[in-house]
Formats: sequence, C-alpha cells, structure tokens
Amino acid sequence: MLQIGDQAPDFTVATDTKGKVKLSDFQGRNVVVYFYPKDLTPGCTKEAIGFSESLGDFAAANTVVIGISADPVARHEKFRAKHDLTIILGSDEERGIIGAYGVWVEKNMYGRKYMGIERASFLIDYKGKIAQIWRKVRLKGHVEAVLKAAQQPGS
Repeated sequence: MLQIGDQAPDFTVATDTKGKVKLSDFQGRNVVVYFYPKDLTPGCTKEAIGFSESLGDFAAANTVVIGISADPVARHEKFRAKHDLTIILGSDEERGIIGAYGVWVEKNMYGRKYMGIERASFLIDYKGKIAQIWRKVRLKGHVEAVLKAAQQPGS
C-alpha cells in the first residue's frame, strides 16, 4: 500500500480532452490524482464539479487535477459535456493505474460484497512524491481539504 513520502507510480492514461497524458509530464508541478467509481453518478458528479469549480485555485497553487475511473473515454466525454467539467478525466479501463494506487478494493453494500474503486485522492508533490493521501473519501469538505494541502509551502 502506498504511503506518504513514496514515489508516486508513474502512469500514462487516456483522457477525453488531451489524448494520453503521463504523470511525469507534470514534473515541477503538484498533481492531485483522485479516483472515483463511475461517471454520471450523484457522488462522482458532485466531486468532479467541486474540483472543476476550484480549478483556478489549484492552478494558482501550481497544481493539476486528474480524475481517474475505469469508465471509457466516450463516457468521460458525456460526463464533461453534461456538467461543464474542466478537470482532466482519465480512463483506466484495464485498471492498471487503479491497481498500482491500491484503490481496487472489496466493497460491501447491503451485505453484498463486490470489487470496485475506492474513492481516494493523492496529492503528489512537484518532485513526484506522495505528499498526502485521502482514502474512503467523504465528499463534504474534501475538495477544500485537498486544496488547502496543495497550497501548503513545500507541496
């Protein structure tokens, strides 16, 4: 399991607006990589809108925001269009990145166990090290907490 201070696993991800991007493309900048279960669902929509609305503040903190799910790029395009999203949306259909970050987990809903994506966020500093981790994210105040961490000196 990844820990604060670890080198963030590099990845290349297909996006709906920028073709493929690599984490290492953003060296010298902070990167928020947040993982979410599914496009066009209430919680994931609220989170994506929150990050999009705060994108200017993240940019002022020299921070890029990338949301990653296992949804295909075409679904990301619909998600972006429907909600005017401005963040980068990455498609990890084969779940390689999701696995590398340890967010493919067993979930339990109404007694039914299944595998799925844990809502989690990682703040990666400008050197490529993990500066902060949020697991089992609850949406209320989450974007604000991530932004505050990104604005800290040394991030």
